[in-house]
Amino acid sequence: MSSILTNTSAMTALKSLQSTNSAIETTQARISTGKQVAEASDNAAYWSIATTMRSDTKALGTVQDALGLGAAKVDVAYTGINATLDVVDEIKSKLVAASEPGVDRTKIQSEIGELQNQLTSIAESATFSGENWLSTDSSATGYNATKSVVASFNRAADGSVSLATIDIDTSSTVLFDASGSATGLLDEAHTDTAVSYTIADLDITAGGVDDAVLADMISNVDATLQSLTTAASDLGSSKQRINMQSEFVGDLMNAIDRGIGKLVDADMTEESTRLQALQVQQQLGVQSLSIANGNAQTILSLFR
Repeated sequence: MSSILTNTSAMTALKSLQSTNSAIETTQARISTGKQVAEASDNAAYWSIATTMRSDTKALGTVQDALGLGAAKVDVAYTGINATLDVVDEIKSKLVAASEPGVDRTKIQSEIGELQNQLTSIAESATFSGENWLSTDSSATGYNATKSVVASFNRAADGSVSLATIDIDTSSTVLFDASGSATGLLDEAHTDTAVSYTIADLDITAGGVDDAVLADMISNVDATLQSLTTAASDLGSSKQRINMQSEFVGDLMNAIDRGIGKLVDADMTEESTRLQALQVQQQLGVQSLSIANGNAQTILSLFR
C-alpha cells in the first residue's frame, strides 16, 4: 500500500543511514585517539582493568627510580670500601717495611699518618643523598644498620597492594662509628700487651711498640683487610641484585603496557578499512533515502 502519511521505505533508509553515521563517528573516534576503549562506556571491564594497570605502571616507574637511588647509595659505599682496601693494604706494606732492622720508623710513621688521614677522608666523603654507610653513629636516635630499598610494587588477586624491599645490612661495612659502645672496622680497638690502638690511629713510634707488637699490628691490619674484602663483596652482591631487579621492573612495565595495548588499543589497519566501507555505505544510504523520498512524487503523478 502506498501512503503519503507514512513512508515506510524512507523510515527504513533513514534508520540505516543513522546507524551508518553512528558507526562512522565511532570509527573516526578510534582513529583519532588510537584507542578502541577510550572511555568506560566503550567497555567498562577493559577500561577498568586498563586504568588500574596504568596506575600500577606509574607506581612501578617510581619503584624503578627508588632502585636507581638505592643502587647509587650502594655504589658510593662500595667505591669507598674499595678505596679503603687500597689504603689499608698500603698501611700493611708500611708496617712490613717497618719490621726490617735499621729502618727509620719515624719516617714510615709519617707516611702511615697520611694514609690514616686518607682513610678518614674516604669514610666522611662516601655520602649520597644525605646518607653515609661508612661513617655512622649507631647511638643516634632512629639509627638502623639495615638499609631498605623499595624493590617492587605488588597487587594481590584480591586487589590489595604491597611493597617489597631489598634489605642491606651495613653493620659489616661501617668504617668509623662515632658511638662509644660500637666500633667500625677502622676504629675497633686492638690490645697487644700494653699497647692499645686502632687501624686509624696506630703509631709504630709509640712507647712499648716492639717487634712482637709490630707483628701483631700486621696481623690485625691483615684481618681488617679480609673484613673489608668481605664487606666489598657483600655490597657488590647487593648492587648486582638491585640492578637485576631494576631491569626486571623495566621489563615488567613493558609487559604491562603491551597487555594494556591489547585490551584498549585500536587496530588502525582494521579501523581504516572499516571507515572506507562505512563511507561507501553512507553514500548508498543517502541514495536509498533519496529514492524512498521520491516515491511521494510518483503518487502525485497519479492525480495529474
